[in-house]
Amino acid sequence: MKIIDFPRSELIGLEIKIIKSTNNMILNIKGKIIDETKKTITIQTDTQRIIIIKENCVFEIITRDNNKIEINGKLLYGRPEERIKKKMPKKWDNAW
Repeated sequence: MKIIDFPRSELIGLEIKIIKSTNNMILNIKGKIIDETKKTITIQTDTQRIIIIKENCVFEIITRDNNKIEINGKLLYGRPEERIKKKMPKKWDNAW
């Protein structure tokens, strides 16, 4: 998978860590993505499920081929089924 194609891929089941956020209380939370909506990601940690607003965070996600990708949540904004079909603008090449 090319990194530029990543925002269009399925996120459920991937490992995720919050590395930047407007809410300092959720920094460094990590777990597995178990659900996704237009505006949120649900993360299952060792002890709880947490719903995170995408656009307020920068995430480190481990892809299915074990690459770590740092991605701004604004790039993941949108319904998963619509985002998968969306063509990514060239300007997003530098968004990583």
